[in-house]
Amino acid sequence: MPLLEPTPEALRPTATAAPAHDRVADRRAAGTPEPLRGDLTALLGPDKVLGTVSDLVRYASDASPYRFVPQVVVLAEDVDDVSAVFSYAHGKGRKVVFRAAGTSLNGQAQGEDILVDVRRHWTGIEVLDDGARARIRPGTTVARANAGLARYGRLLGPDPASAIACTLGGVVANNSSGMTAGTTRNSYRTLASVTLVLPSGTIVDTADPAADEELAHAEPALCAGLLALKADIEADPALVARIRAKYEIKNTNGYRLDAFLDGATPVEILRGLMVGSEGTLGFIAETVFDTLPLDRHTTSALLFFPTLRAAAAAVPGFNAAGARAVELMDGNTLRASVRVAGVPADWAELPKESAALLVEFRAPDEAAQRAYEEAAERVLSGLELIAPVASVTNAFTRDAGTIGGYWKARKAFVTAVGGSRPAGTTLITEDFAVPPSRLADACACLLELQARHGFDAAVAGHAAHGNLHFLLAFDAAKPGDVERYASFMDEFCRLTVQRFDGSLKAEHGTGRNIAPFLELEWGQRATELMWRIKETLDPHGILAPRVLLDRDPKGHLRGLKTIPTVEAVADPCIECGFCEPTCPSEDLTTTPRQRIVLRREMMRQPPGSPVNDELLASYGYDAVDTCAGDSTCKLACPVGIDTGAMMRDFRHRRHSPREERAAAWCARWFGAVERSARIAVAAAGRLGDRLPASVTGAARRAVRPDLVPEWLPGMPGAAARALPVTRKVGAAAVYYPACVNRIFGEAAGYRGPSLPQAVVAVSRRAGRPVWIPSDVTGTCCATIWHSKGYDEGNRVMANRIVEAAWGWTAGGRLPLVVDASSCTLGLAHEVVPYLTPGNRALHDGLNIVDSVVWAAEELLPRLEILRTVGSAVLHPTCSMRHLGDEAQLREVAEACAREVVVPDDAGCCAFAGDRGMLHRELTESATAKEAAEVTARHFDAHLSANRMCEVGMDQATGGRGYHSVLMELERATRPD
Repeated sequence: MPLLEPTPEALRPTATAAPAHDRVADRRAAGTPEPLRGDLTALLGPDKVLGTVSDLVRYASDASPYRFVPQVVVLAEDVDDVSAVFSYAHGKGRKVVFRAAGTSLNGQAQGEDILVDVRRHWTGIEVLDDGARARIRPGTTVARANAGLARYGRLLGPDPASAIACTLGGVVANNSSGMTAGTTRNSYRTLASVTLVLPSGTIVDTADPAADEELAHAEPALCAGLLALKADIEADPALVARIRAKYEIKNTNGYRLDAFLDGATPVEILRGLMVGSEGTLGFIAETVFDTLPLDRHTTSALLFFPTLRAAAAAVPGFNAAGARAVELMDGNTLRASVRVAGVPADWAELPKESAALLVEFRAPDEAAQRAYEEAAERVLSGLELIAPVASVTNAFTRDAGTIGGYWKARKAFVTAVGGSRPAGTTLITEDFAVPPSRLADACACLLELQARHGFDAAVAGHAAHGNLHFLLAFDAAKPGDVERYASFMDEFCRLTVQRFDGSLKAEHGTGRNIAPFLELEWGQRATELMWRIKETLDPHGILAPRVLLDRDPKGHLRGLKTIPTVEAVADPCIECGFCEPTCPSEDLTTTPRQRIVLRREMMRQPPGSPVNDELLASYGYDAVDTCAGDSTCKLACPVGIDTGAMMRDFRHRRHSPREERAAAWCARWFGAVERSARIAVAAAGRLGDRLPASVTGAARRAVRPDLVPEWLPGMPGAAARALPVTRKVGAAAVYYPACVNRIFGEAAGYRGPSLPQAVVAVSRRAGRPVWIPSDVTGTCCATIWHSKGYDEGNRVMANRIVEAAWGWTAGGRLPLVVDASSCTLGLAHEVVPYLTPGNRALHDGLNIVDSVVWAAEELLPRLEILRTVGSAVLHPTCSMRHLGDEAQLREVAEACAREVVVPDDAGCCAFAGDRGMLHRELTESATAKEAAEVTARHFDAHLSANRMCEVGMDQATGGRGYHSVLMELERATRPD
């Protein structure tokens, strides 16, 4: 064992409550049992089988109120793997459930036997016919697909609020629609074809002209069964009429029976049936969508009404005016949205009984936009609106920032309201639909029902389509709360069906929560047809039992998860999964959601639990060490949960007093540390890569891999000993070269001035000279200590740098320009909690400016571009996302290159200072997709604005020569 290996005991929770009834049993501490583990390993290979108890627990939760722990998790790589799992399940009597993003709201992505991950190896989009169609793999998020389509002026029809996280496989499997899809732009209407794997292992591409012939040869009984079902349905005119009527409004409850009316052949029927089938009839291996025009001319308004009924009554007018979206939010939803960054704080004072409509018109051109706006104003003139707080304008706008803020608040409905629920409560999210003309009555009835059963009202929805969403929070550990929830569901389902003839599910699939109520909505005849469909396609019942069809009237009460209290920063988490696509360790170890899920399981366990022993043994590496600490999860989370902060706190807890003292010593004597580091880098550069790699490798084995960085091939050499000479007199700003730019030089083969030389030169050239203080050596933004959880060292350096900066900038009169985005973030924000009261006051007076912002706003307008390169690819850093500086990075790059590309898969490189040298596998995993885009073509320049991110991207791309955009700007403006 390495000398300073931390003990897992430092993170063992202190039990404060009785063990939870739904905790993982002691007998499961060993993970996947034999022979299941051995069988699947032999069948698929060890890399495709996850079987530790940590693996099983982290896959047990999705965005729903349910939790089922699988026996094993399979990472399928291709359809051959899926077919092999199907064959094994047939032979052994096992059950199989598919999971992609895990954003499903009713337990569709959970199983109790074999769970197959179809996200990790199933991403990719191929744009066809100049954007008119797109071939998309099932693990691709909606947001990623739309990013690829946007340059063609196209987008997908389905637009769920979880687009940043949900994947196309799940969208099709649940017929998820969203704000604008309605009944005409959803998956059922826009899915051109699908490639699927049937439970028998047969692969069907519905676009293949020979598909019906081949299916009839391979599966004659299945084809006969589908055609017999079609004949039975068409022979019953009353049933046909009922089916057509049910799909006039949004409906995802049960199987899509109109597939038998719309499809003439078995393959055509299958294409329709797979939409909304929730993984119960086969695996969707690939989709081809007909895309829709993007319609970039947008006008929106957020309109406030005195009551929910008044808001609902206004919907038909906007529908008639041609609104693309009319979204409803009640007072509780609006008030809870203040948790979302950018939402006006005074919304917290909105009356509970108030409501709002988010109305949006989208047009292909200016003339059509003006026509829509005129129609909207006519509707607006007849409404009685309220403005109970100062931020309310009740006006239509074209401003993209304002519109984006409206949608951010709307899309955060589930997470914002769920995040403010009482601690320890489970969150149920339901959606239903009624005829749009009945919307106002349905709202009133829903609010009364929630109040009568003791639930706080929280209602939002796609009002244009009569589709409402509501949330219920209760404690699944309390039988009385579960009974109250059950009573509510019984009455709600009867109300929706019997009073409104509505859909119990409008866009979230059927799911475990509504499956027992399927017959209530559809009646015995149609429900038995659905059971026949299941038996025809999956006669052995291997796929997703009890997810869509369930004869147990209390099946929806089974598997409800408890939510034990965890660390305060993470406790509001509702496990929605929005954070996962942005997480650098997503494909390596764990995601932010999984880190929280694992922590909650620890809290469920009693003292001395063997399950906790196993969870803690793996949590150090899987959760703590391989967290990049970049906190992009906070940006993706609608309520700003910073799991990175929790991991940094856990790092702090694992430090011994000796480690904390050593870190504080390094902060106090950082001048010597900095000089030593630069000398070591210079020596390594002279020695070549092999010896430094060997020495650091031995040190890592002896001390601890998470403490000693590994020397990587192709690392840059040392920076120059001296910084450029500058003058204080006449300086427009103080320039602070980050310590990483005082230690590391430029990429191998780079010819030109260093970054400090470039910043000084281009600033002088623009008539905005900068001054570098002579005593910057030995100072740092404190991010080194912050990212590693060394609190005392963080305090030492944070206070030192703020005091120094106050002096350098003459008490804040000059801006402080910082040349590394992570250091800008550290100085501007991350140091604040560690400052003394006096230094916090000094910090408030500082103007800290990132060098990219300085270049875009102060230099570019004063510079003449003399030369440009043909193409440049950008790597926006995660710190830029926190700072909001990405637009300025692009602006500077566009001045230097005729073509500027940001890869669709650009994300955090996870180099994170030196974390990529501590765990190189983290950066390799995090950058794989972005690097594949970058290396697929030639670029004349590879640009970013943070030295270690540039090093990380060079490692990922085989040394493409990433460098600061300011160095490129200096080259573009350099006189001959």
